[in-house]
Amino acid sequence: MASSIGNENSVNPVLRISQLDALELNKALEQLVWSQFTSCFHGFKPGVLAHFEPEVKAFLWLILWRFTICSKNATVGQAILNIQYKNNLSQTEKYQPLSKHQKLWYLIFTVGGRWLEERCYDLFSNRQLQSFCKIKHYINFGAGLLKLFGLVNFLIFLQKGTFATLTERILGIRSVFCKPQSVRQVGFEYMNRELLWHGFAEFLIYLLPLINVQKLKLKVSSWCLPIAGLSNSENTLAAHCKECSLCGEWPTMPHTIGCSHVFCYYCIKSNYLSDMYFTCPKCGSEVHSVQPLKYKIEMTELH
Repeated sequence: MASSIGNENSVNPVLRISQLDALELNKALEQLVWSQFTSCFHGFKPGVLAHFEPEVKAFLWLILWRFTICSKNATVGQAILNIQYKNNLSQTEKYQPLSKHQKLWYLIFTVGGRWLEERCYDLFSNRQLQSFCKIKHYINFGAGLLKLFGLVNFLIFLQKGTFATLTERILGIRSVFCKPQSVRQVGFEYMNRELLWHGFAEFLIYLLPLINVQKLKLKVSSWCLPIAGLSNSENTLAAHCKECSLCGEWPTMPHTIGCSHVFCYYCIKSNYLSDMYFTCPKCGSEVHSVQPLKYKIEMTELH
């Protein structure tokens, strides 16, 4: 292992974003393991793991610790990103793996700390005694203090780029590259395509409700079939009120909109209510008023 790996002024320092990515990968792995584990109990009685959930989680995290930190000096996220932990307490510039005490305390701080927080919350959540209330108050105060220290440590990490978590700073372990690392290159072609597609999709979602499809369809049909292009039989049929200009059937309760064409009451009323700028599909006349037909059609005209 090159000596420059353990040096803070190394030409290949571990980037802040790489350390944060490793932490996010660790969280994603824990969620994946827990979801896969709980899926094994879908056939059991609901809530079978509720009483032992902190212990079960601690056992799973213990297994992860055994095959990551304990054996490889790196978490799963760090192994993916070519990173591992170095004993920063050693005075030598060469790479030094974590000591047994550091690994054990890492287990206590991470797995044991989370187990204690969840178990104490369950123990004192329903207790009403004064002594339990005081203990709960002290535990909440301690947890808040640790979170405050974690925030301060994170701000220092953003400035200096070392010790991403409070546990790393307390134990004196830091992230280093396993091998000399080249400059991180990020390609944005895929991101640009995604941004372009999502922007186009949002534009369509915003634009489509503003388009009156019914009116556009009727407008196109009026251009394709103008009133002047109708045959004499069609004009005669429309003039004798034997055909609704919308549905093409015998008009039920025939009504007019001010032009020479006739519509079923329900056809013209529904279209006019959905589109106040509705126009006649035959001649393009706007709706002035929906009026019933003033002359009667004899049934003998059907024959």
